[in-house]
Amino acid sequence: MEKRIRVLVAKPGLDGHDRGAKVVARALRDAGFEVIYTGLRQTPEQIVEAALQEDVNVIALSLLSGAHNHLFPRIAEICRQKDMSDVLIVGGGVIPDADIPGLKAAGIAEVFTPGTTTSAIIEFIKTNVK
Repeated sequence: MEKRIRVLVAKPGLDGHDRGAKVVARALRDAGFEVIYTGLRQTPEQIVEAALQEDVNVIALSLLSGAHNHLFPRIAEICRQKDMSDVLIVGGGVIPDADIPGLKAAGIAEVFTPGTTTSAIIEFIKTNVK
């Protein structure tokens, strides 16, 4: 029996809008992934600790507040500190195209912007989970 991909869907920082995160979480679940949703207003430390405790393959971050340049790299940094380099980190939300190269350089595998289909997110995860 093949092990299912485990995904932690997280809302870092003070962003209080989670409709998009819930849509993505439901699509991932419907695609056969195990999905854990952290809820709103999580610190980077809480997110990484939950990912560690849940033994996930993927951390999927959703952020609309504009703090992505601070929060996404911080989560990637904490994952490296905890020897979690095998965990795929992806992000999504209202993120300017100009910010995406810096986020990728910081360790975010892919950034999904508004209009990305859930099937594209699912395919990226399936293709890139180690």
